[in-house]
Amino acid sequence: MAHQPQPYPLNAEAVRTWSSLALAALGRAREDIDAINVYPVADADTGTNLYLTAESADRELADLLAGVTDGTAGATLPEAVRAFAHGALIGARGNSGTILAQLLRGVADVLGDEPAGRDPARLLAQALTRAAEEAYRAVAHPVEGTMLTVATAAARAAEAAAGPSENAADVAGAAYDGARAALAETPGQLAALGRAGVVDAGGCGLVAVLGALWQALSGREPAPEPVRGRAVPVPKPAEPCAEEHGGPAYEVIYLLEAPEPEVDRLRTRLDSLGDSLVVVGGDGLWNVHVHVDDPGAAVEAAVVAGRPYRIRITHFGDERRRARGERSQRAVVAVVQGEGLAGLCGEAGATTVLARPGEPPAVAELADAIREAHAREVVLLPNGAELRAVAAAAAQQARAEGVRVAVIPTRSEVQGLAALAVHDPDGSFDEDVVAMTAAAGATRYGELAVAERQSFTSAGICQAGDVLGLIDGDVAVIGTGLAETAEAVLARMLGSGGELVTLVLGPDAPDELAGLLEAYVQHGHLAVDTVTYQGGRWSAPLLIGVE
Repeated sequence: MAHQPQPYPLNAEAVRTWSSLALAALGRAREDIDAINVYPVADADTGTNLYLTAESADRELADLLAGVTDGTAGATLPEAVRAFAHGALIGARGNSGTILAQLLRGVADVLGDEPAGRDPARLLAQALTRAAEEAYRAVAHPVEGTMLTVATAAARAAEAAAGPSENAADVAGAAYDGARAALAETPGQLAALGRAGVVDAGGCGLVAVLGALWQALSGREPAPEPVRGRAVPVPKPAEPCAEEHGGPAYEVIYLLEAPEPEVDRLRTRLDSLGDSLVVVGGDGLWNVHVHVDDPGAAVEAAVVAGRPYRIRITHFGDERRRARGERSQRAVVAVVQGEGLAGLCGEAGATTVLARPGEPPAVAELADAIREAHAREVVLLPNGAELRAVAAAAAQQARAEGVRVAVIPTRSEVQGLAALAVHDPDGSFDEDVVAMTAAAGATRYGELAVAERQSFTSAGICQAGDVLGLIDGDVAVIGTGLAETAEAVLARMLGSGGELVTLVLGPDAPDELAGLLEAYVQHGHLAVDTVTYQGGRWSAPLLIGVE
């Protein structure tokens, strides 16, 4: 008779092993899961989002244990499982990753509550039950035949197996088997899956995570292909279908610091704006995911509720093209201030990182955005002189992971827009980078700002409340009003010639400013065209680009 490994205890070391095995399993299944991603949006990124979420969870757990002198022997189960869940929360990606983060939080709610002396089998079953319950509560409109259904089936199987003679490994095995059986049924529960002939992609990822849990506790490796239909590719439509364009155009994700009553009001507001709403977290920190047509309104609702950060806005057009096999191996990542600019860059095919004034993105955030672009070649537009070092460090991290990255030294969003305008994803990488760099370099940039205090500038002494006109980063004009200062800046910038003026208006710019400036350019420079965009919240009062 074959020797059966002895089960391992449910402790911090088991959580560390579970995390490592889950990350490895999702890494192996990543492309297969991406290939069967048809619900809620056929954007072929569920496997990638689950992997990135698990990677964030694994990284935080590793950091915790690295700080413990004796390794896992010095960490408690509650400490380990809370770090695991927190890492998933702050790094959650997409619909599936956000739900996975809430599932891990539910596990942590039980195992993180001083479980010493309690029956491990019963404890694990309770943790999986809490996980499924929390995940259902986090989703605004739960749908059967999805990851939620698989989680519930796993929890029921675990509860049924948690008898007095069972151990935690047996409960984990039962949960894994229950999840596999439920996953096989998902095509008959959700019409989109049935039409494509695939199982649910998020549920497929959850099966991999539960298989890793069973392996961590039992020492036995799951079968290499445990789920029927895992690698069935999504049929590629010959032409874009109506269903593709039936949903919202943008995915908005951010972390939010806010009290729970405000988050309840935020849920109601976001639910009226779009769909696929998932809000996970607790204790003042939340991860918010929603699909909307108005990303600015989704961000504004967050500002009302609390303090949003790590804001990402993705336009689905590029993701859907990639799901049809049309996306090239190259992507663009752009840092912008203002959700209007983020939407504009998203429509141009860029993955955007939305920065708040005075809160530039960290290296890890930019590195995550490069990973999220899941391309072999990435062009990074920092769009700020102060971000060049951060961008260079993020690019270096990505290169170490095998991604070819070029940082174009854009110092303003208008230079980034000029670079995006000539971006050619089908040309050679080097030629594309050269063309984008040349376009950005040929664009002079101006900005209007309001002085907060008296200070010395390159144009003289300014007083608090004065309007400052900057050209290429230096104060060139000091005025008292936006319109006259903007005209003075335009006069200087167009004095050396130009063919196109780009105006990006901030949220506090008066409605008539765009018309006044367009008329000013047309009157004095007949051969110069003007385009105007709304920058959105957090953008400068006015950005000017002259090409």
